[in-house]
Amino acid sequence: MSRYFIDLHDGAHYVKDKVGFELADESAVRGKLVRIMAKIAQEFSLDTERQDYLAIVRDESAAVLYRAHLSLDIEKIDGTLEIPRNES
Repeated sequence: MSRYFIDLHDGAHYVKDKVGFELADESAVRGKLVRIMAKIAQEFSLDTERQDYLAIVRDESAAVLYRAHLSLDIEKIDGTLEIPRNES
């Protein structure tokens, strides 16, 4: 198994993964990345209108394999909002 590192950035703080994860292949890497980003989404602050997270996956040679971006943007709307219709 190979070791992969998942670095996280929340717009203010950068955390470089120094330990990594031993994973069987790139499919397992993608699965781990999705689970990490889903966990972050579950922990979004209720008091913030905008939150952004960026994850970078590196392999043992420091080559970047994946980039994942997670964003929440809450906007109060006063009045009406036109919603596009699905024209299928």
